[in-house]
Amino acid sequence: MADKKKTEETAAETPATETPETEAPKTEAAAEEPKTEEDPAKEAPAEEAKTETVSDLADLGAIAGDAPDADAATVAVSTAPLREQELDAQGRAYATGRRKDATARVWIKPGKGKVTVNGREQEVYFARPTLRLIINQPFSITDREGQYDVIATVRGGGLSGQAGAVKHGISQALAKYEPELRATVKAAGFLTRDSRVVERKKYGRAKARRSFQFSKR
Repeated sequence: MADKKKTEETAAETPATETPETEAPKTEAAAEEPKTEEDPAKEAPAEEAKTETVSDLADLGAIAGDAPDADAATVAVSTAPLREQELDAQGRAYATGRRKDATARVWIKPGKGKVTVNGREQEVYFARPTLRLIINQPFSITDREGQYDVIATVRGGGLSGQAGAVKHGISQALAKYEPELRATVKAAGFLTRDSRVVERKKYGRAKARRSFQFSKR
């Protein structure tokens, strides 16, 4: 009886120990196999993504197709509608310019660069060279110096304000005579009316900001 029990115990113990040993390597191999197969597949898209990002940064407009070509840009500029030329019966362009308290009425026409302000030459009316430089700025930025005669009448303000008003009027008139120059003059800011004016005096103060001298005793 003792021998039968021993044989039964050994028979029962042997399959229990053998089955997990044979099954364990199978599960480990099955777990290891997908790892080795998936790793190259995961690395390949990552490398492709890197190359794509580099190429996108290098030439983003060409890949996306959103950036317009140079030819398309030139066509868009050339096909942009221009304003019509505005001339009076005498072939002159007229405009009104303003600066501070001064208002200028300006007429321009092709000529030799003669500027007349209130019936006088610009060298006589605007004796300071800086004022004459202000007047000639619209012609200098458009390469039209000495090509137009200017007739202007100015009222109000001082010499500095009047020079700015004539400059504003010349810029407006030049854009009307040659509409293709409007973009150049506008980019320089000459078509915009300068709204800066002197600040008013306040009561209880000597000037706009200046206070009366304070004496403690």
